Amino acid sequence: MPRPSVPQRLPPLRITAYTTTTAAGPGKASLLSALQAGRTALRPNDFGPGPLATWIGRVSSVESTALPKPLAPWDCRNNRLAWLGLVADDFIDAAHAARERYGPARVALVLGTSTSSIGATEDAYRNLDAQGGFPAGNRNPRVHTPHSLASFVQEALALEGPCVTVSTACSSSAKVFASAERMLRLGLVDAAIVGGVDTLCGSVLFGFNALQLVAPGPCRPFDEARDGISIGEAAGFALLERAPASEAGDGLALLGYGESSDAHHMSTPHPEGLGAELALDEALARAGVNASEIDHVNLHGTASAKNDEVEAALVARRFPARTHASSTKGFTGHTLGAAGIVEAAASLLAIEHGFLPGMATTRRLDAACGPQIRIEPARGPVRLALSNSFGFGGNNCVLVFGRGAGARS
Repeated sequence: MPRPSVPQRLPPLRITAYTTTTAAGPGKASLLSALQAGRTALRPNDFGPGPLATWIGRVSSVESTALPKPLAPWDCRNNRLAWLGLVADDFIDAAHAARERYGPARVALVLGTSTSSIGATEDAYRNLDAQGGFPAGNRNPRVHTPHSLASFVQEALALEGPCVTVSTACSSSAKVFASAERMLRLGLVDAAIVGGVDTLCGSVLFGFNALQLVAPGPCRPFDEARDGISIGEAAGFALLERAPASEAGDGLALLGYGESSDAHHMSTPHPEGLGAELALDEALARAGVNASEIDHVNLHGTASAKNDEVEAALVARRFPARTHASSTKGFTGHTLGAAGIVEAAASLLAIEHGFLPGMATTRRLDAACGPQIRIEPARGPVRLALSNSFGFGGNNCVLVFGRGAGARS
């Protein structure tokens, strides 16, 4: 089968604001603090009426959060977490400023999620009324839809441009960057808000457990004794804007992206990482850089046996020994449809602060890992960072971040 043609290099796309809220706490400073301290935010599972025996990355303040009164009809756990994400780091103010600058119809909204507000639907089925219908307090059609998240955020930000939900499992909120770049390049919009939100729910916890993928304790990415994933929840957003080459400056930027669908198996990656490598090749080509120029790789690294094995082999054969690669799943858990935006935020923090994260819960690396994969953190300049997101069904996305045109000059 012939390989696809190499994509053309893209002009950088400015990232003028970003934020993430995880089990480590609200806002990107909380995540940075956990990464620098090597402190995991995972804890024994206390979620749901019959908690599964595992560890989770839970955002503590979701239950105590109330939506503003005008947004109350959207109330559910997922949309409350989305609201926490919007107000963190004053991201909502940056979004409002973009709306005023370009007009509400010229700002796109592209959000990733794997479960949206299904937790509310689960609650409805657990509490059916005497006639077998949803209970009176949980019959809200705004909530019981996969598009609930994007519709809620669109109303919260008073936007009128394209509003898209991307649901490609664990690559969802990485692929939003690619979708937004195409809209901006085609001139459909002048700015795009991208991101993702996923919350804990029974379907995810017990579904992954049925696949024998959930670890009984904290997940240990790339550890020789790894035994499964730890599920987490998170919200994150980024504001993307076009910039002429003469104005690209030295700010944070999306430099490239690559996507592929290898369709090898419903829940197992291609044994040789074919789809992941195609996505990597596309991302590097669009960024106009070589693998040898990447300083840091934020690995997908879920701590499942096969995913880590395939990703470790890909990194070992494509990157030089000096590249610093690590997974942040041991800090936050695997946040599923929000994983891409969390990992993007971690990559951007690495660039901004010259800090390369280690791995909080990994003790002894699998012998299959090359010298690129590190347990210990490091400090040093990060000109280019790459983020991997690989989802069920072979939905792969790789992103390259840097500092505008200066990162590639």
